[in-house]
Amino acid sequence: MNRVYGKAKNAKTASIIFSSTNTEKKNSVLKRVAMLLNEKRQPLLEANAVDLENAEQLLKEGKLNNALIKRLKLTSEKIDEIIEGVKSVAGQEELTGKTLSTLELDKGLELYRVSVPIGVICCIFESRPDALVQISSLCIKSGNAVILKGGSEALETNRFLFNLIRQCLEEEKLDKEALQLIETRADVKEILDLDGLIDLIIPRGSNSFVKFIQENTRIAVLGHASGICHVFVDKEADLCKAEKICFDAKTQYPAVCNAMETMLVHSAVAKEFLPKVCKKLIESGVKLFADKEALVILKENNLAAEQAKQENWSTEYNDLILNVRIVNCLDEAISHINQFGSRHTDSIVSEDKERSLKFINMVDSSSVMVNASTRFSDGYRYGLGAEVGINTGKIHTRGPSGLESLLTYKYILVGQGNIVADYSGKDAKKFSHKKLEKEWNSGY
Repeated sequence: MNRVYGKAKNAKTASIIFSSTNTEKKNSVLKRVAMLLNEKRQPLLEANAVDLENAEQLLKEGKLNNALIKRLKLTSEKIDEIIEGVKSVAGQEELTGKTLSTLELDKGLELYRVSVPIGVICCIFESRPDALVQISSLCIKSGNAVILKGGSEALETNRFLFNLIRQCLEEEKLDKEALQLIETRADVKEILDLDGLIDLIIPRGSNSFVKFIQENTRIAVLGHASGICHVFVDKEADLCKAEKICFDAKTQYPAVCNAMETMLVHSAVAKEFLPKVCKKLIESGVKLFADKEALVILKENNLAAEQAKQENWSTEYNDLILNVRIVNCLDEAISHINQFGSRHTDSIVSEDKERSLKFINMVDSSSVMVNASTRFSDGYRYGLGAEVGINTGKIHTRGPSGLESLLTYKYILVGQGNIVADYSGKDAKKFSHKKLEKEWNSGY
């Protein structure tokens, strides 16, 4: 039996029982994961150090970039964040098995719509090893089996984390086969053909990678595409707020998908705002690409920048690189974002509520912000505990995707010998279709 097929088959089998695991048991696993991450902190850092050493060699050979290495690196502080994320998922409300609606079709004939796990999820992600823990935690809490594929540059770290979580499942007497790990590109190609075993694929990576997955599988795909995020500094902006927001959005952690890649500035405030904020950005190591108008202002103030080309506006850098463009009106900013953005996260800095509302209503992105950094677009910060990704599409979930995004629902109809023939033809009985305030109970 093919190795990848065998893993998927085992995950499918495990998912049936795993889907009905009670909340207490699932939370016990997650609490054990958090505890063990703390206890195994040093060997985890050692495994990560091996990956970092290999990654540095790949960087020298031009086979890896700095952004991926930044995502790859674990520190004790980062492990603390991962632990808090796991605890947060454990503390989330139980959404599996929740009654979404109840309808009386007729007396003694009741229809329930109840949330259930999707089944088997395959998540493919890049070098961030914390993603493996986030995804696993959310799948455990939601009752889904999961097949994980991390970047090859994080091989040792991913193996360590995978084995740690599997150990916790075993210790809580749950089927460890609900968690699977694949490691090669060949494995991914095989996975794409297993539509009879896998219910959903979540690829986290570039637009081209997501598109490749979508075009080569019959499995449903929740596409986390690129993050080309914007901050628009309006003519009605508080420029002190704008400076802090733009600096945070670009430099707080530039290697992630919710970092600002283009700063749009209204022409009415450009001469006052650009020299100050760009000086601060340049001093922090940010390289600037500017349009003609912005370039004039920057050169007048002896600030280094290069002329932006058309391709710059649609580039995701994940690095200390920023595009700067001056726009003449709000509509021009909105048009630029909708043309070049990736529907991820975009922000306006403005004290004018009407202009901010227009921005909110007309920018077609999964997260739209007012007077806040784009870096807030995150499952943990949104109170989701963690995220499996950020979906820039519109079906079936959008934005940071947490527990709710890993659930679907089923209809449960409970009758007393009812048959459709009684509701057809002459003298047919009538449906009441009466909404009931009643929860589904497995004992009905």
